[in-house]
Amino acid sequence: MGIIYLDNAATSYPKPECVYRAVDDFNRQMGGNPGRGASRKTMTSNSILLDTREALASLFNIPDSTRIAFCLNITEALNTGLKGILKPGDHVITTSMEHNATARPLLSLTRKGIEWSMAKCSSDGSLDPDDIRRLIQPNTRMICVLHASNVTGTIMPVREIGAIAEEHNLLFMVDSAQTAGVLPLDVAECHIDLLAFTGHKCLLGPQGTGGLYVGPGVEIEPLKEGGTGSLSEELNQPAFMPDHLEAGTPNTPGIAGLGAGVGFILSTGRENIRNHEKRLTEALIQGLREIDGVHIYGPLDVERRTAIVSFNIEGMDCGEVSMRLDHEYGIITRSGLHCAPLAHRTLGTLQQGTCRLSPGYFSTDMEIEKVLRAVYAIART
Repeated sequence: MGIIYLDNAATSYPKPECVYRAVDDFNRQMGGNPGRGASRKTMTSNSILLDTREALASLFNIPDSTRIAFCLNITEALNTGLKGILKPGDHVITTSMEHNATARPLLSLTRKGIEWSMAKCSSDGSLDPDDIRRLIQPNTRMICVLHASNVTGTIMPVREIGAIAEEHNLLFMVDSAQTAGVLPLDVAECHIDLLAFTGHKCLLGPQGTGGLYVGPGVEIEPLKEGGTGSLSEELNQPAFMPDHLEAGTPNTPGIAGLGAGVGFILSTGRENIRNHEKRLTEALIQGLREIDGVHIYGPLDVERRTAIVSFNIEGMDCGEVSMRLDHEYGIITRSGLHCAPLAHRTLGTLQQGTCRLSPGYFSTDMEIEKVLRAVYAIART
């Protein structure tokens, strides 16, 4: 029985061949620790980091690639942005659909004197930007929102929210875990001061990669300090980017793979990737709607969502559905709360969770047809 992989919202699979080659070539042929010395291998490693930063800057319309700091994942990036900026007495606004990567750090910060307000989203996960505006207080410092939900795929109006942040002179941070590489993200157009991204999902890179863009003039304290290969005579962490936020040896093999993934996106065309995933998502939604007892969460219009479709079958546990799809049909999905209890509370699914299908660029029409037949068979038993 072959495997049908529909868990790209957790991590993309398979990767483009160029990603596998880039990681393997670095490990077998290159080596070298970037910024640590001046050997040819070190300089080659430096070039890999530089080239990947430049590719990311091109994708996000970032004028200065040195404003991008690499992290191990988007969770580290979000923690850096939140804990490195917010101080006791500051107020931050999010949506009610946030992932725990944002919610848990913020809950921790509330114990240290940070105020946190959530704009309530509708039952399909969508948000009225004016609900953000109504929560602004004199001490509001930041608006932090996810670009799209990892449960429903619902796309947030980041351009409109960014304009509100700009109007009120507030910092705007965006969690792009489910969108970077597949939806347009222009930091200037959306007035984004901090953009957190992960490398292993829509950017098609390896796990253990991600980063944080920090706009000019944004004052931020590093989450960790240590060796950078620069200003080694100083005990203070360098104040310039990206070294300010990049302590310790980076995941250079992973970043090589990330650069290859971004290169694949730029050469293939982000719009082509998006259109392919939209077509598969629409087929999933239309097919699931025809199965008795199936309830779909999130907007039905594929223009308003990413390639994520969460559903439940009436009278069945979502974990059982996911397990049967795997064991009986070889279909990989994810069930449960998806590390997003706030989102499930908003949707009314906190007690039961959902079964999530998330196709990617390498998913096929034939696979979607097989998935729909499998769900139909399970729903009838």
